[in-house]
Amino acid sequence: MKPVGGKDILKTSASMRKYGISIMILFFLNMLRIDAQVSLPRLVRDSMVLQRDARITIWGWASAGEKIKVRFNNMSYKTVTEKNGSWKVFMEPMQAGGPYEMHIDATNHILIKDILLGDVWLCSGQSNMVHQMILHRDRYEQDIATADYPQIRQFWIPTSANLSGPEKDLPTGFWKTANQQDVLQFSVVAFFFARKLYNRYHVPIGLINASVGGPPTQAWISEDGLKEFPVMFNTLTLNKNATYVDSMIKNNIPDQPVPVSNDKGLTSIVPWFDIKYSPKGWRRINVPGYWEDQGVSDFDGVIWYRKEINIPSSMIGLPSKIVLGRIVDADIVYLNGKPVGQTTYQYPQRRYWLPAGALVAGKNVLVVRVTNNSGKGGFVPDKPYYIVAGRDSIDIKGDWEYKVGQVFLPLPSNRKTAFSAQNNPSALYNAMVAPLTNYTISGFLWYQGESNTENPKEYGALMHALIGDWRKKWGQGNIPFLFVQLPNFSDVRYIPEESQWAATRQVQLNTMSIPNTGMAVTIDLGEWNDIHPDRKKEIGERLALWAEKLKYADTSVVVSGPLYQSSGIEGNKIRVRFSSTGSGLINRDGEELSDFEIAGSDRKFVWAKAKIVGDDVIVWNDSVSSPLYVRYAWADNPDDPNLYNKNGLPASPFESKIE
Repeated sequence: MKPVGGKDILKTSASMRKYGISIMILFFLNMLRIDAQVSLPRLVRDSMVLQRDARITIWGWASAGEKIKVRFNNMSYKTVTEKNGSWKVFMEPMQAGGPYEMHIDATNHILIKDILLGDVWLCSGQSNMVHQMILHRDRYEQDIATADYPQIRQFWIPTSANLSGPEKDLPTGFWKTANQQDVLQFSVVAFFFARKLYNRYHVPIGLINASVGGPPTQAWISEDGLKEFPVMFNTLTLNKNATYVDSMIKNNIPDQPVPVSNDKGLTSIVPWFDIKYSPKGWRRINVPGYWEDQGVSDFDGVIWYRKEINIPSSMIGLPSKIVLGRIVDADIVYLNGKPVGQTTYQYPQRRYWLPAGALVAGKNVLVVRVTNNSGKGGFVPDKPYYIVAGRDSIDIKGDWEYKVGQVFLPLPSNRKTAFSAQNNPSALYNAMVAPLTNYTISGFLWYQGESNTENPKEYGALMHALIGDWRKKWGQGNIPFLFVQLPNFSDVRYIPEESQWAATRQVQLNTMSIPNTGMAVTIDLGEWNDIHPDRKKEIGERLALWAEKLKYADTSVVVSGPLYQSSGIEGNKIRVRFSSTGSGLINRDGEELSDFEIAGSDRKFVWAKAKIVGDDVIVWNDSVSSPLYVRYAWADNPDDPNLYNKNGLPASPFESKIE
């Protein structure tokens, strides 16, 4: 090979420099071209459901002045990108149908497949709207196994918050169909709502789920919608200052850390879950039950539970699981020395499928490590506790042994509430709702209120603000807003008393004065010991009744149980008139009507007698000669509210003063 001389090296270097510059120019031009390409919001993608019979907006971003062409269902739409890089096209109303494809052309081409035209609902609120089918799979096992609804679809929005202002788009998300696998991630309430409507009308249903466990209503309302709430609006304004927010976060006093190394059950020479461990000094305790109710006073920390269980050979070699109701707060479950399940917070049902070979014939050792940070700890009463294999099951309630593994020091009484972005005014609206407002919908489903029960009056004002705000942001007029009245919850009381939950139900009932709203009454569906009741199918289907009337214009449907309409004094009695009586009022259990109260001007309520007269109820107590107030099912968890209509729907709780 001939060696390259110095001049040749210089020529070669110059040539390479020119080549490199050319490559860089081409790369730069290509990057400009990429930046100019059309991009779409996360919602507008494969398998989406678009709203039928309404003007549809398709939008996105590109470089200023770029020409956009959208082709869909034999129609073509054109626009040019604005100076700020945004663009929109408006499609004419179309009938239900599909699947279709959408083609979007600019400097690039986008193909969107498997699009349906149907009815789209925004589902929002707190944890009872969040709760997914997988958390209630025992109750709805058959519904999951038979889920095959390719025209029912959900877009699940991950939790995010923004304190500074509205987001333009979502960070992620996909449209999923209601099949056996994906339905596990569907909201229970939303799925049964959609299934009832689909089975009746055979119109595709799209569910956009923007819900988060715990936040108050004000987190879901825009800045514009909170202008009538000075304190919240001031907080919202402060939160736009990053320095202020940083200081709030730095001032957080976290809950007491839980160093694992301090748990004697884990640091013992032989861990307490080990099959070789020989228990010494363990005490007896009953499961289910809270340890504070069984001689362990005001204890926060880690307690280990242990029980020996005999398993017959007939249960070996079969699919098996342990059902442990609910545990407050967190648990790790060990069977014969091996971990078989774990949950980190109190609300999910504990259902742990066991690996093959986990159960053995004869003695099995079940150990549960329970961590509780505050309040009562232990196994929630009135829940199922058993081991099942095949068709056989063994009840594991009753006597267990327990031993304390770690004691948590009391938290300071003056500690500040930790700063949580998602609980702040407008924070969830900005991140999870604002990016949706271009998307045409049928209406809203709302299940929230538990986090606002401390101030029912304010909650009523916030509900009015929320409904008006969202309708304004979507710009579709008074589209249906369907919501869930809070169910029964907490301890039953047997004397009349005031109730924040009942007062919250009252303002929810009053919210129905807003046109085109509907409320699902659930006073019969709650659980005294669980803020997340299991019976969510009925809730979704009761919301669907309102949709049948308000969306599908079915005037024949009975949408609710009896709703308070008016009342008047007749001597020493009060006559209460109801709407939504359906086929007539009934006493559900055939005994006397219960849970009615009456009071005079002193507002000292006493239990009242009540009887049905046509579509009215007459209420009285002979000790109250001049009644002025009447109320029904006025408690966190009323004992036996038994006023229904003959269509099987319960009456709403209420309180009224006779004017």
